[in-house]
Amino acid sequence: MSSTPSAPLQPAAPRPPASNRPRLPSWLPSPRALLLIAAAFLAGLGLFALVWYGERDNGFYTVEPVARPRAAADFEPLPAPLPAGSETSASGMGERDEQAREQAPRVVEEVAPPFPPGPVEAPAPPPAPQAPLAAGGAPEPIAGQMPAPEYPRRALRRGIEGTVLVRVQVGPDGVPTSVSLVESSRSRDLDRAALDAVRRWRFRPAQLDGRPTVGSVVIPIDFRAH
Repeated sequence: MSSTPSAPLQPAAPRPPASNRPRLPSWLPSPRALLLIAAAFLAGLGLFALVWYGERDNGFYTVEPVARPRAAADFEPLPAPLPAGSETSASGMGERDEQAREQAPRVVEEVAPPFPPGPVEAPAPPPAPQAPLAAGGAPEPIAGQMPAPEYPRRALRRGIEGTVLVRVQVGPDGVPTSVSLVESSRSRDLDRAALDAVRRWRFRPAQLDGRPTVGSVVIPIDFRAH
């Protein structure tokens, strides 16, 4: 019996030391943690499937029907037109116009108060009766309206006497309008007393063609102490 010679055995390759094996990065979870995460995910998925199966008959995730717009036939019909000549229209514009006219502000005319009555004027005095006219063209003193001059006391004490000639201008009404000294008595007191006295006299006015007119006359006034 022959035997086949066997190949010589080769020695096995040496294993690398354990310290030279590649390691996973430190931020990756360990295999055990990955298994726990996968188990939790599967458990949650199964719980969700159970809940969905149990709530499908209760309207879970049921879409509500969308409300459809009302058909044209559902709207209320328009009101019938009113006959011609009616005061109000179908839309109520006539009533609104009437209400607007009633509510519109109205112009109120203010009546001014009457003016207060003015002061009552006293009636004018009646015209003085016309004095009788003088016989000629010069005024004439009226008797009883010729007050005598007052003798000045100082001149009377000193015994001063004299005659004063006074020119008097008389208006158509017989009232003196001006007096002036024509001749002095050489005493101011006597001259002043004579002028004051003649101003109070009244005269018959001068006349011209039968009508009163302006005239002048010279009046002598005598002052005698005794």
